[in-house]
Amino acid sequence: MSGRVIISGPASWNEIVLLEHLPEPTPHMQFALGDHETVGGTGAGKALGLAAFGREVELHTLIGTDADGERLRGILERVPNLELHAVDGNRTERHLNLMTPLGGRVSIYLSTPDDRPGPEDHRLTTAMEDAEAIVLDLSERSRRMIPDARASGRPIWTDVHDYDGTTEFHRDFIDAAQVVFMNGDRIGPDPLPFMRGLVEGGARLVVCTLGAQGAVAVSRDAKDGPVREHRVDAVPVEVVDVNGAGDAFMSGVLHATLDGADVDRALEVGAEHAASAIVSRHLHSSLDALIDD
Repeated sequence: MSGRVIISGPASWNEIVLLEHLPEPTPHMQFALGDHETVGGTGAGKALGLAAFGREVELHTLIGTDADGERLRGILERVPNLELHAVDGNRTERHLNLMTPLGGRVSIYLSTPDDRPGPEDHRLTTAMEDAEAIVLDLSERSRRMIPDARASGRPIWTDVHDYDGTTEFHRDFIDAAQVVFMNGDRIGPDPLPFMRGLVEGGARLVVCTLGAQGAVAVSRDAKDGPVREHRVDAVPVEVVDVNGAGDAFMSGVLHATLDGADVDRALEVGAEHAASAIVSRHLHSSLDALIDD
């Protein structure tokens, strides 16, 4: 295993509240089925997933100096194979995630860090130049680093999550990346036409996760090569918490791809790794021993 992966993306401190059903827009009362606090953030999720494979990864993120930030930083700094580069964001990103046993979720942002250009951006630029791959997760910092990521010549992977096909903020990430991940929550009943359009426009691989239905992917090996469709089933497990499943899936595909796997095998590794995340109530099962419940 050679080279390290550079990730620019969010890390957060999350409060998870499990409900029988998501709240309706009318005054009412519910009793929580359970609650806990844990590490969150899509950048952190992908870094944890890659580190679990033994791959060296750098996570560049914003974390405040508040109590939640100190706890978040302390946990991530103890993860083997993960090198944390945390910029002081004044406030730590915090979410309240309302969850249901079937995977329904409403994420409420309680606080967000200050994300403005600073000298640490240069450190990220330097790190990208020697990376085996660069992951740009959705954030203002990642977006302003796109020109430097492109200039590095290294492969760029991105995750546009529940992209609806029109939101302008995501477009810069899509246009910059050779590999695009997303989920099927808002793209419509059939994501394949959109995915094929991205591949025909220059992307090498586009993957859409579909929850319990697994994932679908569209790929092209060369500019003039055939466009291929791929599917993988979800690995059946007893689900504890679906938070982090998409990040684990992407990190599995990225790890396997860097090790030389073809698309079908990489998708299988992604599905297997996603299953290892959803059997834990934390973002990744590697956190089970690091977070005091």
